[in-house]
Amino acid sequence: MLSGFGAYLDSVKARDPAPRSRWEILLYPGVWALGFHRVAHWLFGGELYFLARLVNHIARFFTAIDIHPGAKIGRNFFIDHGFTVIGETAEIGDDVTIYQNVTLGGTNPTDGVPGKRHPTIGDGVIIGSGAQVLGPITVGARARIGANAVVTRDVPEGATMTGIPAKPTLVEAEHYQKDFVPYGTPCSEVCDPMGQKLEQLQGEVERLRKRLAELAEERDVARRQVKAGVKAGDRA
Repeated sequence: MLSGFGAYLDSVKARDPAPRSRWEILLYPGVWALGFHRVAHWLFGGELYFLARLVNHIARFFTAIDIHPGAKIGRNFFIDHGFTVIGETAEIGDDVTIYQNVTLGGTNPTDGVPGKRHPTIGDGVIIGSGAQVLGPITVGARARIGANAVVTRDVPEGATMTGIPAKPTLVEAEHYQKDFVPYGTPCSEVCDPMGQKLEQLQGEVERLRKRLAELAEERDVARRQVKAGVKAGDRA
């Protein structure tokens, strides 16, 4: 058991270069939130719902991380910084990393329909800060969700999603092949597909302006030549 816990702390250190030792990692709110959740989930499985909720609320008070006792979480799960919400029917695989202010939420809470309402997150997924993953969708293994993305549809394995609503974006091969990409955002420039389209439109507008200026110049030259020909005819 202790060796397994040590391996978990080492997996956190591999994804976060800030701590100098395992002792520092023990102070992380994400580590405490996961520990509380293991207890709450065990109570939830035993249908001790009130006690499970009590542990959940204690964990939220001390860590600012709200994980519903019913959520299923795999090995080596790491929440960096905190302020995260994970819904009841969420399922999280192994080696998943979530940054601050992320929501794994349900949709349409007013219809009262029970069942699967929250996302399923595959192994090795990284979800950047501020991202919202909503509904009973599936995020494929090793996918990357960029910061502030809003994901409402299934994500293929290995895809990198950015924007609102989130769409897949191309990344350089050397970034894609890395085992871990901080914040799930591998590029040094803005990867928002809408931003890329706007840049393309801006380039097209600049080309049209340049061409329009060339045509105007040709027109002015033609007019000057016509005027010069008329004046020469008058003198003759």
